[in-house]
Amino acid sequence: MPRAILFDAAGTLIELGRPVGDSYASIAAEHGVVLPAWRLEDAFDRVLRQMPTMCFPEARPDEIPELERAWWRDLVRQTFLAADSTVAFADFSGFFDALWTYFAAAASWRARPDVPETLVTLRASGALLGVVSNFDHRLPNLLEDIGITRELDCIVLPGTHRLAKPDPRVFGPALEALGASASESVYVGDRAEIDGVAAADAGLDFVDASRLASLAELPRLLR
Repeated sequence: MPRAILFDAAGTLIELGRPVGDSYASIAAEHGVVLPAWRLEDAFDRVLRQMPTMCFPEARPDEIPELERAWWRDLVRQTFLAADSTVAFADFSGFFDALWTYFAAAASWRARPDVPETLVTLRASGALLGVVSNFDHRLPNLLEDIGITRELDCIVLPGTHRLAKPDPRVFGPALEALGASASESVYVGDRAEIDGVAAADAGLDFVDASRLASLAELPRLLR
């Protein structure tokens, strides 16, 4: 068993209760804009791939939460314009506030299948566990409310460490906190083009969670 096992968050440990497009469409409808969920889902995926990394190395710590919120606001606005360039909200700020509050609530998320049990099994084997994610400052509270935090030894985010994947240096703070080297550590993520590349460049083994039927396969695989 590796000494340290690091995880991505969204898509690996947790997932949304319903697709992004469905949430965007239903909340937009409450604010007077009606668009098909499938169109918003497609637009979101396209815009997200083109967005800069949500990392602000020159900002003061107290500025980070608002900068992250502004990053998401820009993504949401571009998503709706990509879905329909004629779209017009009577109150976009009010709509975005509702969207932000929705995704900040643990009720909108859930642990992926077998995640809590798998984390307990890995901890019982003696492994140190951590999260290295490109998520924003809302993540620790989400993981706490979902019931995952108690199994984790560290959480590394762009807002606290000014680093983000695919920069391989992002693993440094986690490895230092856990007292582990890259060669005795594994990173588990669901996007090989980002998570896998960053892990390989940092010298960590990588497990593609998207190729597992569930995370319950992970302990046997690592052994």
